[in-house]
Amino acid sequence: MVSVWGLTDRGIVRRENQDSCAYEIIEDGDLAWGVVCDGMGGAKAGDIASKMAVETFCAHLEQLRDLEGPPPAADLLLAAAEDANRVVYLKAETDRDCVGMGTTLVGMILRGTTLWVVNVGDSRAYHITKQAIRRITRDHSVVEDLVAKGDLTPEQARNHPQKNLITRALGTARRVKADLFQETVAEGDYLLLCSDGLINEVTDQEIHREVLAGGTPQEICQRLMTRTLDSGAPDNVTVVLFQL
Repeated sequence: MVSVWGLTDRGIVRRENQDSCAYEIIEDGDLAWGVVCDGMGGAKAGDIASKMAVETFCAHLEQLRDLEGPPPAADLLLAAAEDANRVVYLKAETDRDCVGMGTTLVGMILRGTTLWVVNVGDSRAYHITKQAIRRITRDHSVVEDLVAKGDLTPEQARNHPQKNLITRALGTARRVKADLFQETVAEGDYLLLCSDGLINEVTDQEIHREVLAGGTPQEICQRLMTRTLDSGAPDNVTVVLFQL
């Protein structure tokens, strides 16, 4: 039986929370989905962008309730991301108060032991086992590109002055390319969706230790949030944790 919990907080420094999230477990725990969006920091109406993206994503995934047999998860995730981009882009183009807004998106569908993940931007998905923590997604960011080229180490990227500059987001162009991932998971594993407000303050190893410390997804999420807030939390923070 899959269980899930999510938390979002504006952090210590920001005046408003531009993160949004949603999640659900259906079909007696055999089917689950989740999404995290992070409105572009500093951009106008980032909170509107993330909320619109999550609402649009959720509307698409409501189709899972009525499907028989294996879900067309890959097509559904890509369609949800594309439609979320369309909705946010149209709002930014037609509302002068929303010019320049955008949002990241990381979403997932879990059916049994098969996981599908979609992402745009630098919000992340992790697969966590007792042995290791592994990032599923690849950030669409300036520093991630520099790491891929060998110009920066992952450790240098954490403190780089351009670490918050993303190269791809929903709502900033008429069309957006989303990355899609599929993999197999197992009973006892954890799946984490999060905004960069968590991973900029808490290392992967620290996340792994908190998960291994045990407890319900709610208790683990609260510990991760507390650790982030205690570190100063200059950005909004969102964590959604699934336990298989």
